[in-house]
Amino acid sequence: MPRHDIVNSATAQDIVAPPIAHARFSIGDVVRHRLFDFRGVIFDVDPVFANTEEWYEAIPESVRPRKDQPFYHLLAENIESSYVAYVSQQNLVPDDSDEPVDHPAISGLFTDFADGRYALRREHRH
Repeated sequence: MPRHDIVNSATAQDIVAPPIAHARFSIGDVVRHRLFDFRGVIFDVDPVFANTEEWYEAIPESVRPRKDQPFYHLLAENIESSYVAYVSQQNLVPDDSDEPVDHPAISGLFTDFADGRYALRREHRH
């Protein structure tokens, strides 16, 4: 039987919501890193930083991004290899090359590439 006499001590005035950060990019967008020479296609978005503190602390403080912004998971490529990258919104710019990204995992997540972006496979939409 549920207990109705338990009262939450926090009131609506006590609860502080995090600032709302709007994602500039969407799943399927092709983007470039603002500082480093790589590009990729976005396959997931975190509204704020959601990686380990160890990963965050490994970034040199002079270029360490704020945590209170969207972070993007990319299927990334550079001239040497393809890999998965985790990048803050402040460090991404749209890629206007209209070239597809060369990454082996793209065909498992996306279908067509048109107008500079990829279409997410039906089975990965929710």
